[in-house]
Formats: sequence, structure tokens, C-alpha cells
Amino acid sequence: MDTLHLQAPKPNMIAHRGLSGIELENTCSAFVAAGNRSYFGIETDVHVTADGQYIIIHDDSTKRVGLDDLTVENSTYETLRSLRLCDKDGKRGRKDLVLPSLAEYIQICKKYEKISVLELKNHMQPKDIDGIISVIQAEGWLEHTIFISFDLPNMIYVREKLPNQKAQYLIEGNPDWQTVLDALNRYSLDLDIHYKLLTPERIADVHKAGKEVNVWTVNQLEDAKRLSDWGVDYITTNIIE
Repeated sequence: MDTLHLQAPKPNMIAHRGLSGIELENTCSAFVAAGNRSYFGIETDVHVTADGQYIIIHDDSTKRVGLDDLTVENSTYETLRSLRLCDKDGKRGRKDLVLPSLAEYIQICKKYEKISVLELKNHMQPKDIDGIISVIQAEGWLEHTIFISFDLPNMIYVREKLPNQKAQYLIEGNPDWQTVLDALNRYSLDLDIHYKLLTPERIADVHKAGKEVNVWTVNQLEDAKRLSDWGVDYITTNIIE
């Protein structure tokens, strides 16, 4: 499967869970596939394991990507790492398809000089966010990382800990728009919003406040072109390049 191409000029393109339109999401293979293409950044999701380590997966359970139903936050890092994932055809077999560590993801972003767009999954304790920051700092990639989360307290702590860090507040559902704007302004956060919730007027509101707009997850060229024309700053996608 080939990637779709949005003609220049275009917003910064973010590979959603790596190049998940081609490789299994949130694996080193998906991250490398994105690294070898023109994406500005690579997005992924980090969880805290039962023994306080950090592993890359989107869901709270491994069942969808690994058949075995393990609750991520109730399982140890080594247990999760030993799980062989299924390829996109739903079958096991590839030895490289395992859950990546946070460090492995950051190292791939660094190797290919891609911005890390890191979602903090679920509500995290400050010590866990501190630990995640420490892993990224150890790789020398903090200045090239954007933190995102649906959990506002996570974002507030990131802002308190790292006053100048790029950080985006994730939005879905049907939130009160003024409440969203107030949070962006109060905590100096950019917006990361489902593309169907966005309007030109909302983009103008965010830009007027001096903030940026990221949209997820856009997989149709016509949608990407419309959002580009509206002036979004980032497009997060599984397949468009």
C-alpha cells in the first residue's frame, strides 16, 4: 500500500502511531517506516506498567494487537515485552512485532530526526511523568518532543515541570468550546482535536490566542486539503504523507 500525498504547501504531517496505514501501529516497524518518509513527526502512546516502567501501546489491553488479553497497567514490563503481536492480517509470525519501550521509540525518532509526539495515556502520577521526561532527556530529545494527553491534569503537570515545552491538549466528544479555550490560555497549551469538531472559526479562535492546532486522525486527501486550506498547523494521519 502506498501513502497518499498532500501537495505542498502543507501543514506539519504527523504519522499516527507510526506509519500505521502500512505497518502494525505502535511498533518499531511502523516508526521506522515513518522515519523513512517525509513526516515531520511520529505520534505514539505511552503507558506505565505495573512495575513502573514505560511501554508503547494505544489500548489499555493487549487483546486487539496481541490476541492475549493482558491489562497493560496490571502487567509487568517483561510480561508485556514477551508478547508476540499480530501483523495487520491478524496473524502472528513476525519476530520483530513486539511492544516497544519508550526509549526505543525515542531513539528511532532521534535517528530519523523526527519530532516525537507522545501521548500520555490515562491519568499519570507526577513521578511517572517525571520518569518519562527522564527517559527522553537521557536520549537528548526533549527539545524535539511534543507531549499530548486527553487528561488535563497530565498537561498541567507537564506545563508546571517544563514551562517552555510544546504540549497539546487532546479533545474529543462535544466539549464546551469556551472551557477548552480557557484551558489552552490558562496553561499555555496548544490544541489537538478530532478533525470533525473543527471549524474555521475555531481555528481562528486558537490562532488569535497564539496557539497551534493539530487535528486527528485524517486519512482522506479531501479532508486533509480542506483542513490545510483552513490553516491547521499539524495533521495527524495513518497514511497521508
